[in-house]
Amino acid sequence: MEEVRIIDLKESILADNDADAEKLREELAKEKTVYINVMSSPGSGKTSSILRLVEELRLSFKVGVLEADIDGDVDTRTMLDAGIPAIQLHTGGMCHLDADMSRQALKEIGSEDLDIVILENVGNLVCPAEFDTGAQINLVILSVPEGDDKPLKYPLMFSKADVIDVNKTDAMEVFDFSPERFRLNLATCCPDAPVFMTSAATGAGITELAEWIGARAREILA
Repeated sequence: MEEVRIIDLKESILADNDADAEKLREELAKEKTVYINVMSSPGSGKTSSILRLVEELRLSFKVGVLEADIDGDVDTRTMLDAGIPAIQLHTGGMCHLDADMSRQALKEIGSEDLDIVILENVGNLVCPAEFDTGAQINLVILSVPEGDDKPLKYPLMFSKADVIDVNKTDAMEVFDFSPERFRLNLATCCPDAPVFMTSAATGAGITELAEWIGARAREILA
């Protein structure tokens, strides 16, 4: 009997995407553009946090935003109303962006004329972590209401983070969230990423996070 041949399509797809992501990073380096991939759950405050960050970053950088969703354009309208260059990306049912999608989006927004492009990835803590977008910085946002145990439940997502933003700290007293417990849980999968405690609602901690991103961007652009 002939032996059954098995092809792991997911492994092949991920390997191809990883190679394309490295190529995209090389392209971005040549055009002097920093690409930031923001990942989190729905409702964590991604859009509000990005608005706050852009307010700070555009004092020193030309910044644009890519809004990725399965459908709708609510977040893009929010950015445009704030005077921020932005375009909407519809993923056609896919729960993440990959490197080729990123390349298409960066071309459409005119990344060569921007210092920083921020991607608000599709909201979930699973799929976006598996696909390298070609970004030089991965920012993961966790909101206080989600709980301090998420690094234990979604270790791949947190292991991909270059920097972590714990948002909605203004609600800390209402929820059973311990910053100390969160850091202990985070150490199991991502011991080195800096953590910023912020509130997009009040602006607390946003300046410090923006300063970290700005410093990292300058290193990349140098």
